[in-house]
Parts: sequence; C-alpha cells; structure tokens
Amino acid sequence: MAAPEDLREQSPQREHAGERALEDDVEVEREEGAPEPQELDPETRARRDAAMRLIRRFGDPVLRATALPVERFDDALHQELQRMGELMHDALGVGLAATQLGVLHRALVFRTDPEEPVTALVNPVLEWASDELEIAEEGCLSLPGVHVEVERPAAVRVRGRDGAGEELLIEAEGLRARVIQHEIDHLDGVLILDRISRQARKEAMREMREAQTGEGAAAREPREPQDPASREPREAEGSAQREPA
Repeated sequence: MAAPEDLREQSPQREHAGERALEDDVEVEREEGAPEPQELDPETRARRDAAMRLIRRFGDPVLRATALPVERFDDALHQELQRMGELMHDALGVGLAATQLGVLHRALVFRTDPEEPVTALVNPVLEWASDELEIAEEGCLSLPGVHVEVERPAAVRVRGRDGAGEELLIEAEGLRARVIQHEIDHLDGVLILDRISRQARKEAMREMREAQTGEGAAAREPREPQDPASREPREAEGSAQREPA
C-alpha cells in the first residue's frame, strides 16, 4: 500500500506517489491537488517502471496460492527481503508481499513512515484484531487501475520474525494496520477484490480493463485461472529473477 498525503510531504522521493499515472499501481488514492503525471521526474519514473515489471499482476496463479512458512533464516532470505524492500520503494509503495514477486514464502515488507527503516515480517500470524472497523480506499500493485473501499479492523496485533529469525510482536493501527493486513492477505492468496461486493468487483474489473487499454494492452477482461493454487511451492514457473531463497 502507499502513503497518505502527510507521508508524501515528508518524503521528496515519494511526493508524486499520488499521481494518476501511479494510481494504476500504487496502493493509495490520489489526494486533492496532487501534481499531474508528467511532473514525475524521469529517473523516478524509470525506477518505478522497472520495479513494476517484476511484480505479478492479476491473473497470475501465484497471486491465488498460499505461501509456505519460511524455515531457513539465512543469507539468501536476507537478500530476498532486501530486494523486496528495494522494489517496494522503487514502485512507490509502502507494502509488498513475497507472492507478488512469484515467491511462495510467508514474508512481507512494509514502511508507512519514510523516517523509519523498512520492516520485514516473516511468518506473520494475526493474533488479535479490534472490533472497531474502518473503511478506506485501497489499491494494489498487482491490480493496476483498481481502487476500492475495503473494510478492515482498525487495529491489529501480529506476531512473526524478522529476517534474522528474531521474534517480532507488532501492534499497529490506522494505515500501518491496514498495510499489514493487506499484505498478509496476499500471503493467503486473498486480493482486495475478494473483500468487496459483487457490484464493486464488477466496477473494479472495468477500471482494470481501462488501465490495461491505457497501457496498450488488449482491451479485454482479465480472467483468473480455474485452478490457481496448482503451482510448485516456493516459486511459480517462469518467475521473475530473484535472489536465491
């Protein structure tokens, strides 16, 4: 997911993250008065485009697969998490799950405050969620052009491990809680399309078709495979290049 207006103001490298050009992929709505797409500097745009080419999109079976627990906390895992953090940053996002890169590891990275380091969360377990619910607009790097209202618990407590295998206990609320829940959903093969009504899903598919048309893709409705969880564990066939895992 991506940063709200105050976070973008704190981070010059993300100040254009709310542009319409990025709205197709970055998980945030565009704030009022956001700069036009052409204002994105060429270097940032090039990094963003390169990162987006490595992120799996709707229709790829790996996005419907359930990730497997990480058992080895070694240098390969460290490199994998570091690469995830770099791609998340370059894509102008604030959260990324391993499955979005075709890797079936229960691992995610996030950063909702540009002044803080990227947090890597391995084998996350949602221990508690508040009864209080909040509705906010979400998008997804894997669902270009889609922005939907999603209801989630306002606060959560999650237990997991860092890249070195040390135990982590995270209590989060607001945007941080939403990002963590969104990325854990990815690890379970759940997309934001699954958390909205049938009518909203229909509209989201229309938005996705329009985004694909804008990218020069064939103007047809994307289709999910009939048996989406049948891929080889750890990494789907033909996955993007990644560090050893």
